[in-house]
Amino acid sequence: MAERRLDRPKAEDRGLFRRRSRPSSSPDRAGQISEAIARFLGTPQFIFYLTLFCIVWIAWNVSGPANLQFDKATNGFTALTLMLSLQASYAAPLILLAQNRQADRDRVAAEQDRQRAERSLADTEYLAREVAALRQAINETATRDFVRSELRALLEELREEDKDREEPDEPKEPKRGRSR
Repeated sequence: MAERRLDRPKAEDRGLFRRRSRPSSSPDRAGQISEAIARFLGTPQFIFYLTLFCIVWIAWNVSGPANLQFDKATNGFTALTLMLSLQASYAAPLILLAQNRQADRDRVAAEQDRQRAERSLADTEYLAREVAALRQAINETATRDFVRSELRALLEELREEDKDREEPDEPKEPKRGRSR
């Protein structure tokens, strides 16, 4: 028997009992199939086909040759009733499975919507704080009118100082002190 090596892919392994690859059946694939069936069961097409099937079944078993009738009307079409019950017993779990998958998708979508809403709220709060900061900065910024009024006030002060300098000072009396 050939030595099995971990460094070689399984395809190269030529043992006596080689496993054949078979298609993987994942729960997701089964769910997709059940959703497709459930989707078809909810269409007018299905109702039409089922009605047509029942009409043909009943017509054959009522008006067909007596030796070829397989579900007698005298027995209440027992086989038809069993077939419809079998169909319903398979349809109900398939529909429930499809609803569960849809509920899971809705739950994921709701979670994503919640996260998106939280991010939007955080972004909105950040922008509101930035706008408030900008408003404060604008209020603290000197406006043109404020600067003009301050310059006018300074100009008036300078003019008053110039007037004070230009006016002759009162004659000062010489200090009399002791002379040496």
